[in-house]
Amino acid sequence: MTEWQLQDAKNRFSAVVDAALEHGPQCVTRRGKPAVIVLAVEEYERLRRVEKAEAPTFVEMLLAIPKDGEEFERWPMKVRDVEF
Repeated sequence: MTEWQLQDAKNRFSAVVDAALEHGPQCVTRRGKPAVIVLAVEEYERLRRVEKAEAPTFVEMLLAIPKDGEEFERWPMKVRDVEF
């Protein structure tokens, strides 16, 4: 993945977009650290479909709720301690 410094990416935004379309995601850095990724819409939509396909459905989440006497081990989400 090609890295672009923020100032260069601003000055050459068309080149960043062209590179993302032709060669894949482009990383834009700010102060030497990765800040954002520029990618083609098709790649973004593909990633969203994958994410959606892997996400549990509402029904699956409801069925995973522990019943009386069951432990929270089956719960698909992270449980955190909350102090009141």
